[in-house]
Amino acid sequence: MERADIAIIGTGPAGVSAAITAKVRGKTVLLFGSRELSSKLTKAHKIQNYPGLPDIDGAQLAQAFKKHLDVLEIPITEKQVTAVYAMGGYFGIQTPDAMLEASSVILAGGVVMGKPFPKEDELLGRGVSYCATCDAHFYPGKTVAVLGYNAESCREANFLAETAGRLLYFPVVPHEVAVNDHVQVINERPIAILGQTHAEGVQTEQNTYAVDGVFVLRDAVAPDKLVPGLAVEGAHVRVDANMATNLSGCFACGDLAGKLVRYLGAVQMGRINFICAFANHADAGPQLAQDLEGGHNIADTGKVFDGTFICRENGGRQNCHSGILGAADNDIAVQGLAPMNHKLFQAATLLLG
Repeated sequence: MERADIAIIGTGPAGVSAAITAKVRGKTVLLFGSRELSSKLTKAHKIQNYPGLPDIDGAQLAQAFKKHLDVLEIPITEKQVTAVYAMGGYFGIQTPDAMLEASSVILAGGVVMGKPFPKEDELLGRGVSYCATCDAHFYPGKTVAVLGYNAESCREANFLAETAGRLLYFPVVPHEVAVNDHVQVINERPIAILGQTHAEGVQTEQNTYAVDGVFVLRDAVAPDKLVPGLAVEGAHVRVDANMATNLSGCFACGDLAGKLVRYLGAVQMGRINFICAFANHADAGPQLAQDLEGGHNIADTGKVFDGTFICRENGGRQNCHSGILGAADNDIAVQGLAPMNHKLFQAATLLLG
C-alpha cells in the first residue's frame, strides 16, 4: 500500500477535524476509528456553543461530521491500531492483518479511562496482550482470559475461542455479552493479573483463575503502550507548543493532549494539529511561505479568528482580556489550547480562515 501523508487515530471531534483539514489541503489520509465516531459526542444531550449549529444534540452533530467525511470521500478504517512505530522518516501503523505507513501521525483517540490492572504493564508482551487477532496463534489449545469492555471484546473473544482450548470471558464493565458456546462467561470483577515473568492467572474479587494468557480489550489502548517511546504525563500525551510529541512527526490533539477541551476546542485543536503535521513535511516550507505572503502579524492587527482570544504570555501566565488581542512578541496562547509558535499559528489561521 502506498504511504499516506498523515495517519489520524481517533474519530472524535479532533480526529475528524484534522482529517477534514488534511483532505482539503490535498493530503492523503488514513483515518482510524469507529464509524459511529465518539461515544462521548453521540451521548451529549444538547450542544449550544457550536458555531452555526445551535441547539443540536450530540447524535445530530455526529451525523453532520459523518456527512462531511462522506462528502469529502474520507473513509474511516475500523481496523484496530495495535501499535505505531517510529521508523525514522515515517511511521509503521500495525493493524491485525497489515502494516500500513504514514509520513506523520496524529493521535486523537481520547483519554483511556481507568488505571491498568496490577501487573498489566509489567507483563505486557509476556502473556498480556491488547489484540486477539494479532496474538491468538500463541495460544493453541491453551487457557486464555479476556477482560472485556464492549461488543468488540466479545467478537475478539469468539475469534480467540477458535484457537484456544478454553476461553474465560470477564465483563469488566456492564455491556451486552454476545459470545458463542465455546466461551465461558465469568461474572466476577477482575482486580489483578497474576504472574512474575509471564501472565499466569486472573484474580477476581471472589476467586483466582489459572490461565496461560490474558487479553485486555479496552475501548482504546493507553498512548504510551500504543506508541513505544512516547512521553506521557499521567493519562495524557506530553506535547510542546506546537502539539508535537517527543517523537518527530507524531502529534496529539483533543482530550489526549491535555485537559478536557470539549467539542469546539477539540475541533480547533484538530485543525491546527494538521497544520503542525503538515509543516513537518519536507515540502511544506515553500507552500507555507506562499500562504503567509502578504499576511499581517495577527497579534499586532488585533484580528480574532473564530472568536478565539490570543493572549500575551506574561511571565508564564496568560494575560487575556475579553475581546482584546494582546501583542505577542514570540509565542502566543490560544484560550483553551497549549501555547504555540506565533508564525505557525499565523499560518494555521490564514490557511483555515
